[in-house]
Amino acid sequence: MAVMLSRIETYYDAVPRSAARVEEFGPLSLFVREGDGWPYYARPALGHTGDVSVADVERVRERQRELGVPEAFEWVAETTPGLRAAVEKSGLVMHEHPLMVLEGEGVLPAPPEGVTVRMVGADDAALPSAVAAPYAAFGAEPSPGAVAQVAARLTAGRTRLAAALDASGTALSAGQHQPVGAVSEVVGVGTLPEARRRGLGLAVTAALVADARAGGVETVFLSASDESVARLYGRLGFRTVATALIAEAS
Repeated sequence: MAVMLSRIETYYDAVPRSAARVEEFGPLSLFVREGDGWPYYARPALGHTGDVSVADVERVRERQRELGVPEAFEWVAETTPGLRAAVEKSGLVMHEHPLMVLEGEGVLPAPPEGVTVRMVGADDAALPSAVAAPYAAFGAEPSPGAVAQVAARLTAGRTRLAAALDASGTALSAGQHQPVGAVSEVVGVGTLPEARRRGLGLAVTAALVADARAGGVETVFLSASDESVARLYGRLGFRTVATALIAEAS
């Protein structure tokens, strides 16, 4: 398990670097987005497993406020246990999520009738709706440059996108995986509110898993929002191995 968590930790440090610069604060690294897109966060510096002081956390939060970005931290509880107490003492709100790794090749469920689940490319007519679907799942809309940004990442091979499409070719659910070497994380799976409870999110996740495996990815992982969602991912072959922690200002 230690080897698996080390592999994931290396991935977490690597994946933001394609779109962010890194500012080092001793035991913590702050990823700062360059260009449009979702803002990043701070996390433990790669290789640091010891204690982190409240002062360390406050220094990063001060810099985040200065930059006008969210005061957010993300890390794996079991890998850097010393960070939790400092973050809590600084007054941030903590959220726990099951960190899950795929065992075996995964299960590929049949899509619901009338729905096509497939990968979406940079020049695909379904790209705009596939980018928008996960945002709509939370009552939001993508930024004006989001489609172009995803298209660029698809072209560069940094992101792979799958969607569940209705008969008109419009995405009802979509998500991504982001390969770095032999590791990839499934992220951003979301379903339109009116299309929920049809297994579309699981079907999209399964398509992403199949694509990752076909591309040579050995370790596929994700963070479930809660234990009930983790049980759903368990149907595809994912198993909880640790706890992903997200801390943010209230």
